[in-house]
Amino acid sequence: MRKNSVLGIAVVTGGAGFIGSHMVDLLLEQGFNVHVVDNFTGGHRSNLQHHANTPELKVFEADIRDIESIKPAFEGARFVYHFAGIGDVVPSIERPIDYMETNVQGTVHVLECARAANVEKLVYAASSSCYGLAATPTVESHPAQPEYPYALSKFQGEQAVMHWHQVYGLPANSVRIFNAYGTRVRTTGAYGAVFGVFLRQKLAGKPFTVVGDGTQRRDFIYASDLARAFHAAALTEANGEIYNAGGGNPQSINRLVELIGGEVVYVPKRPGEPDDTWADISKIQKDLGWAPQVSFEDGVARMLADIEHWKDAPLWDPSSIADATKSWFAYLGDGAKA
Repeated sequence: MRKNSVLGIAVVTGGAGFIGSHMVDLLLEQGFNVHVVDNFTGGHRSNLQHHANTPELKVFEADIRDIESIKPAFEGARFVYHFAGIGDVVPSIERPIDYMETNVQGTVHVLECARAANVEKLVYAASSSCYGLAATPTVESHPAQPEYPYALSKFQGEQAVMHWHQVYGLPANSVRIFNAYGTRVRTTGAYGAVFGVFLRQKLAGKPFTVVGDGTQRRDFIYASDLARAFHAAALTEANGEIYNAGGGNPQSINRLVELIGGEVVYVPKRPGEPDDTWADISKIQKDLGWAPQVSFEDGVARMLADIEHWKDAPLWDPSSIADATKSWFAYLGDGAKA
């Protein structure tokens, strides 16, 4: 139930996207007026459809690469949650300029709008991909070792956020997202997130395309838990801080297959991918009092209950995956670095 008191304006860039739309849900429930900034290339209007008649929500169709188009959304803002950007590994290898223009320069535009609005706090959606092939569990002080342009662009966006805090005094924190999943996870676009791939395959009665032997583990974190982490990072008095947000309890891909249920085929392991991702979440737990609430089993069950959401997603098989990941192997494989 939505609270009665209005707590001011919160801007959510990328608010029609997967995680951003969950952020919108939380903010509206808390009693904020929410301004969504989205160009709808990655986000979908359907992700906000359940708020269609909500007067507290205002949507600005604008692109963060165009600073003049996004400025009006920031007028009077109290908080900014910056999720807008482009993802996926292979397209970043093939189109690195687009990633730098959007994820780095676009972030600078958001920072300037937030600074002009004199916001109380900006929270940046960073990526755990900045750690590269990291030691686990991974702490925030682990050296950054981006393996591909997407990871680099998200890390440089984070560096810009910290620089704006240092130089201009912009109140800001960064949350490094590990393996996000949940309802509304992207269904279209390049080959990528395992949930979208597997759920579409299940709907079609096709085998799951498991990379390697399936023993690799990922630190899955449910989207609503991420929204709470970002809100905690906005409400804290601390500034200039970086927090890991993960489940802190890595799960194997084989365990995911077991929970979804189905046959398996195997595809080659890809270079530059870690065997395990595992967030050390002790800092965010201690400093912000945050902890994940949705268990992996419950989260998967929620997605299975909404499986029809993926009926129009691309249907991948070993052949189409091999074709889609050629650039990955060409540029990140050992032969490319010889």
